[in-house]
Amino acid sequence: MTFAYKIISIIAICLVVTTDLQAQDGGESHAFLRLPSSSHAAALGGDNISLADDDPMLTFHNPALSMNATSGSAALTVMTYMEGVTTGSAAYLHSWGKRGTWGAMAQYVDYGSMRHTDLEGEVLGDFSARDVVIGGNVSYSLTERLSGGVNAKVVMSYLGSYSAMAAAVDLGLNYYDAARELSISAVIRNLGGQIDAYEEDFFRLPLDVQLGATYRLKGSPLRISATLTRLNDWDESFGRHIVFGADLLLGRMFYVAGGYNFGRASEMSITDLEGDSSHGAGLSLGAGMNLERLQVHVAYGKYHVSGASLMLSLGYGF
Repeated sequence: MTFAYKIISIIAICLVVTTDLQAQDGGESHAFLRLPSSSHAAALGGDNISLADDDPMLTFHNPALSMNATSGSAALTVMTYMEGVTTGSAAYLHSWGKRGTWGAMAQYVDYGSMRHTDLEGEVLGDFSARDVVIGGNVSYSLTERLSGGVNAKVVMSYLGSYSAMAAAVDLGLNYYDAARELSISAVIRNLGGQIDAYEEDFFRLPLDVQLGATYRLKGSPLRISATLTRLNDWDESFGRHIVFGADLLLGRMFYVAGGYNFGRASEMSITDLEGDSSHGAGLSLGAGMNLERLQVHVAYGKYHVSGASLMLSLGYGF
């Protein structure tokens, strides 16, 4: 299989699978599924599907990337989000034969306690809200350089005495040429729908078709990434689909990273006395350390107009 044929196949799969996905009625729900789970990916703009590193949390972004993680490795991520809201993710991966990997994954968002009032504003008490995801991963080396993977997940949401449930899969492909340090990926995230709704209205999940590439400049410590997001939705300009990121690799153990997400910057732009401004939204920064067994990654970014978020990921190989 030639290099060109592999890339054409990746693009064709994305186009065929998503031809009719936008026909579903209703709005979008479970938007938290768009949040990054890997601090390294978050530092590179929040959307990166082609980073072929030994990091179990990259499985959330592209299930095919679990092939690069050390067998028996686990990772945990926590992130500050809006005021009073906490979110976190966890993953465990293990080899399966000579060419496969299986894993388990979980994610949660706790929105804390909120005041419950009636239509007249009378306080009736407090209620809580949270989202929980439980899933599994399977990936397989199709050829020496091409891998495929699937995440299957159940999404459960709770709002006071109400609840909703959805089922979804993530489909991913990754082509990695170690000699050229070139990685190219295609992903369909959150392909599925609601099984049970809060009331009678069923909403679609935040479907996201992505293409991305990562390349280390020859003889240089600089590694650059580019990702195209939401390719299933062209109601906005092309520029809002672009995410750029760059790593400066300081030896084999340390890196610093930065990225810019044009779509997030546009979505979070507000008008004030100085005109339209994103107030730093879209920009992300981070750094990491990879020891023999322990991994530590930190990232900074803005995912909500109320303030910035800090993300910490810890990984360990057993």
